[in-house]
This record gives sequence, C-alpha cells and structure tokens, in this order.
Amino acid sequence: MRSPALRVPRSDGEATRQKLVAAGRLRSDLRIVLEGEHLLLPILPPIAPEIPGDRIEAEFPEGPAGAAPTQYRELVELSEAERAFLPRSFDVIGDIVLIRVPDELASRSAAIGEALLRFVPNARIVGADHGVHGPDRVRRLERIAGAGSWSTRHRENGIEIDVDVERAYFSPRLAREHARVASSVRDGEEVFDLCCGVGPFALAIARDGRARTVWAVDHNPAAIELLVASAARLGRGDRLRPVRADVASFLAEGRPCDRAVLNLPHEGIKYLASVARSVRPAGAIHYYEVVDRTALATRGIGLVRNLEPDGGWRVAEQHAVHPYSSDSDLVAFELHREPARGPT
Repeated sequence: MRSPALRVPRSDGEATRQKLVAAGRLRSDLRIVLEGEHLLLPILPPIAPEIPGDRIEAEFPEGPAGAAPTQYRELVELSEAERAFLPRSFDVIGDIVLIRVPDELASRSAAIGEALLRFVPNARIVGADHGVHGPDRVRRLERIAGAGSWSTRHRENGIEIDVDVERAYFSPRLAREHARVASSVRDGEEVFDLCCGVGPFALAIARDGRARTVWAVDHNPAAIELLVASAARLGRGDRLRPVRADVASFLAEGRPCDRAVLNLPHEGIKYLASVARSVRPAGAIHYYEVVDRTALATRGIGLVRNLEPDGGWRVAEQHAVHPYSSDSDLVAFELHREPARGPT
C-alpha cells in the first residue's frame, strides 16, 4: 500500500519512531521498511518540522503497528565507521544478555547495552562478556545495562537450569548438543559428565531416564551448588551424582563408565587418554575442542592416534557446533570404542 513516509538513517530509526508514536503520526496498519542504510516509516501527515527525515511516498506491506526492529543493531546510534565493528550475535541466558564488545566500541558499550535491553524480550540485564578465565571457568563480566544479579533460570530442552553467569560456566549455544548426547544414551549406562559446569548435559541425560547413573563432575563448588538445585527441581536425584572434583582426581579413583562427556574445549586433550581408559568396551566419548578449520579434516584421525595404546577407538561422527573465531569452530567428536573380543 502506498503511503506518505519519512526516510531516516537506520541509526536514527528508533528515536524517530518513538517521536512519531508520541505524536500519533505513525501509521499502525503498515510495516516499517528497511531500505539499505535507511528506514522508511509510514506516517499520517502533517508531521511537525522538528521531526527529522525526508518526506517521501513509498510502498509498504500491510501489518501490525509499524513493526518492531528485526535486529538490535537498528537501535544503536553509531557512525558508519563504528557500525562495522558492531557484533551481529549475542547470547541470552534466562533474562540475561551477554555480548562480546570489541575494543573499538568500548566507549559505546552503554548504547549497545540499552539497545539489547530494549530489543530482547524480558531482558533484565546486559553484560559485556570478557571471556572465560581460571580453573573454575568463570566469565569476567561488565554490566552495561539493566540491573540485578547475574543469577537466573534458563530453560532449554524442557528443563529449568539454575545459572549464575558470574560464578559458574554455562553456554546456551550447546542446547542441541545437550539434547543430542542425551538421546544417544542407552538403557542402563553409567555416564560421566566431566567439567560439567551447571550440568546441562547431566540434567538432560538424567531427565530422559535411560542412564543407570550420571556422575556430574566439576572443580567449581558454585557449579555443583547450582546443579544440585536444578536436580532437586527435576526430581532425578536417584540417578544423578554431583561430585566436586577435578577431572584427574576423579578418574584416578578407577571407576569405569559406558559413556563420557568432556566439554573442555581448550584443555580437554590433556585428559582425553585418561578418560578413554575409563570407558568400557563398546562405550563412547563425546569430546569438544576448538579446531582451526584448516585442520578439521584430519583432527579426528589425530585424536584416535592419541588413544592407540588403548586400541579399538574410531571417530563415529564429528561436526562443527558453532563458530568460535573467524578461522576456527567448536567441534564435537563422538569417539566409539570397539566391543570386547570374545575367545577365539
């Protein structure tokens, strides 16, 4: 439908939209149109001269109340030079939003935070994520918008997980992996979830009810505390065994398992051989590692070679979970151990 319109830069779009709404001049039956670096807003003339924008006519699709922005980037007022550094992705954990703000936009963090707070439904607080650090894998966070604590409840795969993003590790980008690994567990298996963080793998496996026991192991006491709270709500305490320990000391106890999860992308390789020795014949390891894309084709072969002294291992499946950097991915490797050979 053709209508009078205002054409404004995308960086000015939200501010102009609010002025039009306040003045009762934004058409509620037509959708806002994105046109390159400009927004076209359908209007009801006359428009006060103090509202900036090119007065034009344009075609608009019919739709509800001047449709909301489709990207948070539309709500951040930046120069074109700054916009080139603006991240396209962010993480939502419960009512918390986390984003990696590049150094080039450090002075614009508050504007980015406020845009995300307005864009993400039910968002309460926005944090600049400065990465995971230390043996307990905790995030270094900077509050850039909103209020309250870093504690929340995150829902994935039908499970409510207690999370404190400042005290214990959790990534919402692995939801499909949590469900995929849980679905592969067979009846009666003994499972290790090593470096479990707040326990999304362990909770999903325990919830499905096929595993006999799920040992959820992490060195961070805060992670185990949060896992225990989630498990109590899940009602699977008879199958789930939270353990506060580092990987080496837990494996040194000599307890065997049928399946192990090792999600320690930068350091897990130093434990992989020990984990393999804990896995019974016909068992499996779900191993995660950050891999340079140029090395991906041969990385699985290298992992199996590291396990050759124990024999019988193969890569059953591997896939990229998500990009980690411009030239690397977080990759999932599913390693299977051959069944024990019978007497000949």
